Amino acid sequence: MPSITLPSTRGHTVDLALLAPGRTVIYCYPLTARPGEALPQGWDSIPGARGCTPQACAFRDHHRELAALGADVFGLSTQAQDYQREMAERLHLPFPVLSDSDLRFAQELRLPTLAIAGMTLIKRLTLIVRNGTIEHVFYPVFPPDESATQVIRWLAARPRLGRFDR
Repeated sequence: MPSITLPSTRGHTVDLALLAPGRTVIYCYPLTARPGEALPQGWDSIPGARGCTPQACAFRDHHRELAALGADVFGLSTQAQDYQREMAERLHLPFPVLSDSDLRFAQELRLPTLAIAGMTLIKRLTLIVRNGTIEHVFYPVFPPDESATQVIRWLAARPRLGRFDR
């Protein structure tokens, strides 16, 4: 993982090169909308764009199972930290969401992106990081609301090993 520090919804920064030992799940998503605000024109016609809120809620609802499998969880998008903070509070997310608003992380890892309404957004994908190395990538992610379950199945089939795994 590159040494890139991103702001989190918890009010601190996270250096992605210094994640805790063991496994970390980073689910990347394009855009969550605030209630009452319209999505960009043409959003519904972009394959895989819809479903960011259901995906976040699935990771919330399965957070204990992921923790029991030894995985920390982060959400990540290019949205600004204040926008993400509102979403994380509204959805009662038990994990931080990271803001890659300047696309440093997306560019460093050459993540797939999409452009709409003057914004560059990360396409939906999930990284499994183990002891600082990307161990697995889920891409494309579909359906979004089953992303957490897919990650749980993958983690459960690959038990923690070694002294640095929790």
